[in-house]
Amino acid sequence: MKRILMALLLTALAVSAGAADTIRIKDIGKIEGWRDNALTGYGLVTGLAGTGDSSRNKATRQSIANMLSRFDMTVVADDVQSRNAAAVMVTASLSPFARAGDVIDVTVTSMGDARSLVGGTLILAPLKAADGRVYALAQGPLSVGGYKYDLNGNVVQKNHPTVASIPAGATVEVGVPNDVTHNGLVTFVLADPDYTTASRVAAAINAALGASLALATDASGIDIRIPEERRARLADFLTQVENVNVEPDRRARVVINERTGTIVAGGDVRIAKVAVSQGDLKVSIVTDNTVSQPLLVSQGGAGVQTARIANSRVDVAEQGETGFVAASNNTVADLVQSLTRIKTNTRDIISILRAVKAAGALHAELIVQ
Repeated sequence: MKRILMALLLTALAVSAGAADTIRIKDIGKIEGWRDNALTGYGLVTGLAGTGDSSRNKATRQSIANMLSRFDMTVVADDVQSRNAAAVMVTASLSPFARAGDVIDVTVTSMGDARSLVGGTLILAPLKAADGRVYALAQGPLSVGGYKYDLNGNVVQKNHPTVASIPAGATVEVGVPNDVTHNGLVTFVLADPDYTTASRVAAAINAALGASLALATDASGIDIRIPEERRARLADFLTQVENVNVEPDRRARVVINERTGTIVAGGDVRIAKVAVSQGDLKVSIVTDNTVSQPLLVSQGGAGVQTARIANSRVDVAEQGETGFVAASNNTVADLVQSLTRIKTNTRDIISILRAVKAAGALHAELIVQ
């Protein structure tokens, strides 16, 4: 409960004291065209200590035979023993401004029945994008954050030993051209689309640059016209645009995490006049086990024996209070404080907020995680 009240208090203080705070527009969005590009490839990991793919994986044996053929060695796939090798998929993310010679991290995942990739080394594997072109080459020793050992039916495993990474394991061969301009315009895209924020961003850019260069086209996009005299030094122009300060609009939201029992109210969250009645009915069944031992047992009486007797009773305890929030223009913090006074637990507060939202008294978006 203290955690909930603290979160709501900090939110209320931030809203009241920092309602007029401004932030850079680069912190609420990005220039259109800045995106990572997914790369994927197929490869072989060798050097495994008998934890690789079994002989049932024909693809692994065929891949080894194909690799050896590049070194002028002709080996039939059926004659290949693949227990020290594993067929893997290699994935990476190519940054939007990567250039030839840059290095990127790669992730290696087993695609066969290998038990572990610990100690393995990835053989040179080309990484392709969706267009089928090779943009990077990956190779190097694997870093595995786990292990798996088994003997005579005993298995010891930590994390996922069939997934590994190679820090800086791929070298970029072809950079991705990124032209963020089109027809003399750049488009700034908001991470959280909002018409009010988009209009404020356009107005702030125009005020900072001293000309009507920005126009909000929709809730997420702001088109910015590049002056003719500044197109030769586009980086300087975009630097000035990114550092323009703006006051983004705040949406009223209440975020509820049922797993941790956390409630966070964002923005100036208001509730209408509402009456909350909360009660707790506790029913418990208690069984007392006793033993009945007649005196005739010690005297050897025929047919007389010790008996166990179970005495059960039902206890009903009802505790309940009624809270009433009478004033209008209350906040979620006011409601939580009122529920705290009647000793309402966190899970009941979450249920009450849901009910208040269903009743139409909570003027905010309710997000349940």
